[in-house]
Amino acid sequence: MSDPYVSARSIDPARLGGSEQETRSIGEIFGNVTQDLSTLMRQEVALAKAEAGQSAKNAGKGIGMYAGAAVGGFLFLLFLSTALMWALGHLIGSDGWAALIVAVIWAIIAAVLASVAKKEMQKIRGLPDTADTVGKIPNALKGQEEKNL
Repeated sequence: MSDPYVSARSIDPARLGGSEQETRSIGEIFGNVTQDLSTLMRQEVALAKAEAGQSAKNAGKGIGMYAGAAVGGFLFLLFLSTALMWALGHLIGSDGWAALIVAVIWAIIAAVLASVAKKEMQKIRGLPDTADTVGKIPNALKGQEEKNL
């Protein structure tokens, strides 16, 4: 007759219909959970870096376009002021009207650059994928898997 006080470690899990995973120690389970959390955090950091890089690239383009628009706007004011000065000085002088035409050209350039800059700035997304997946971590820790719709 067998000893009724046999330890759980000496029982063959296959004989009881269980699996080897059911006999893992709490330390092993905790180690696996810790490793999974570590992997998850590394993946989230990598995702955040990728998203931040893309957002920074779009922001750089938009800022460059705004800088171009600012230069164009400055030149517009410079040439407009010069044109008004010459126009008032000569009342009908051709130099004044030539400066006015150049000023209008710069105004058009500034408007185009500002329009392109606005479109680039609207492309900035921030970190939406990272925010979404980080928000799912508490439910994952509770063992609740969220379904993708």
